[in-house]
Amino acid sequence: MKTLVLIFHPDIEQSVINKRWKKELEKSPEKYFVRNLYDIYPDEKIDVNMEQKIIEDFDTILFQFPIYWFNCPPFFKKYLDDVLTYGWAYGSKSGYKVASKKIGFAVTAGINEKDYSAEGKYKYTMNELLRPFEVTVNYIRAEYKSFFAYYDIEQNATEEWIESSIPPFLNHVNSL
Repeated sequence: MKTLVLIFHPDIEQSVINKRWKKELEKSPEKYFVRNLYDIYPDEKIDVNMEQKIIEDFDTILFQFPIYWFNCPPFFKKYLDDVLTYGWAYGSKSGYKVASKKIGFAVTAGINEKDYSAEGKYKYTMNELLRPFEVTVNYIRAEYKSFFAYYDIEQNATEEWIESSIPPFLNHVNSL
């Protein structure tokens, strides 16, 4: 079965890594159903019923986004708030429509990896920063499949660095 890849990048055309990952995934439409939500909803008015139906059609989901102020882009948070509704994704009378689905994340960070550590400049690991997403996945009774992070985009956006992200990114996606 295909993996649903939901990309939340506010300016994918100016992206370095996320755009390259999207392009790589689009080479295999038989394996990945790729959707860039900022392009689909430029006004951020989400068709909740359609998004819920799409999610119901897949067993494996990847959320892909750049780390944005040590969090996700605001539209991704809005998407979670709007789409993962009470009575659909959770709640005592819910069908838990996302239950048992495998959900993973792929994120990019402009800052180098060592700065995302207890001893680093920002004092928190990527795992700690992404923990609310893990809790959300668990709350809706889905299966959290971890994340892949690629760092140092601001300082090291060479073609070699970009291309070296592809194999580990695809390994992560295919391991979900």
